[in-house]
Amino acid sequence: MHAKKHWEDLYHTKSPTEVSWFSPRLEISLSLIKHAAPELSASIIDVGGGASTLVDDLIASGYENITVLDIAETAIDAARKRLGSNAGCVKWLVADITQLALSEQSYDVWHDRAVFHFLTQSDERRAYIRQLMSAVRAGGHVIIATFGPEGPQKCSGLNVVRYHADSLRDELGPRFRLLESSKMLHQTPFGTSQQFLYCHGVLE
Repeated sequence: MHAKKHWEDLYHTKSPTEVSWFSPRLEISLSLIKHAAPELSASIIDVGGGASTLVDDLIASGYENITVLDIAETAIDAARKRLGSNAGCVKWLVADITQLALSEQSYDVWHDRAVFHFLTQSDERRAYIRQLMSAVRAGGHVIIATFGPEGPQKCSGLNVVRYHADSLRDELGPRFRLLESSKMLHQTPFGTSQQFLYCHGVLE
């Protein structure tokens, strides 16, 4: 409940465009998803998607089976309001990814740019990874963006874990086969930059 209260409070005090991770368009995420899942019927989940604009671009690209999950209902509500009538095209889940029981073998693409680096406790990471391994189909794609080795040590007042591609691959375990990784500098709305590491792989 502590994590939920933290994020609900944040979205009550800041608009989605005022948080450090805001981007008007997640070009790298969108490109990786399109490459991983060219079929518009692919089942995609955006973990920690909240008020992110990724869902807007997925809908605009024609994807038909999108799930957005976030711990903060306030963030989900902001996205639904922004999308208007298109909000009905999306399945919305308000939940903690480490505690919710997702349907098994139900996703072709798992995308996360928001959650994994906040899991500083090993038991939280194990719960997350169990969820991922259960919910993504064999051969499905996993796209995770975390803070890179030169990224911030804290975000939104919380400690984070920074990753190299090798350390993230090792954390996800033997079923995760890393296909590609890249680093990028995200420009925050208030003029600073944050290093993100993108890793894209498949589950075997």
